[in-house]
Amino acid sequence: MSSENRELKKAGLKVTAPRLKILSMLSDASEQGDHFSAEDLYQRLRDMGEDIGLATVYRVLTQFESAGLVKRHNFNDNPERTGKAGYSVFEMASDGHHDHMVDIDSSEVIEFIDEEIERRQHLIAEARGYEIVDHSLVLYVRKKREP
Repeated sequence: MSSENRELKKAGLKVTAPRLKILSMLSDASEQGDHFSAEDLYQRLRDMGEDIGLATVYRVLTQFESAGLVKRHNFNDNPERTGKAGYSVFEMASDGHHDHMVDIDSSEVIEFIDEEIERRQHLIAEARGYEIVDHSLVLYVRKKREP
């Protein structure tokens, strides 16, 4: 039995071809640090000749999110460039923590880990009498232009 089959069964989801294909694509992307929107996944599936509708992709992603298999990130976008105010991307859920940078010109999502930032966040919360139970840091960035 493949690892995708086991993951679906462990999450209480029936093993279906669309779920297996989407889970496999997200697993492969996760190894590369890539994040996909539902539309990205749908287009890649179409490019591979798969007959899976966009509504099915959305439904499967929602099921995966509810089952804890994937994480959804909602990022703001550059409305002047895209005409939209935000978008969601998905990545495999993991025990490890990382933060994100979003290139506002290309919408590329870049993962990073910085121990100093993590340490400072805990110190800031602690100094105010709190402890961090969860957090998300997103930096919206643009490539520097040479003078």
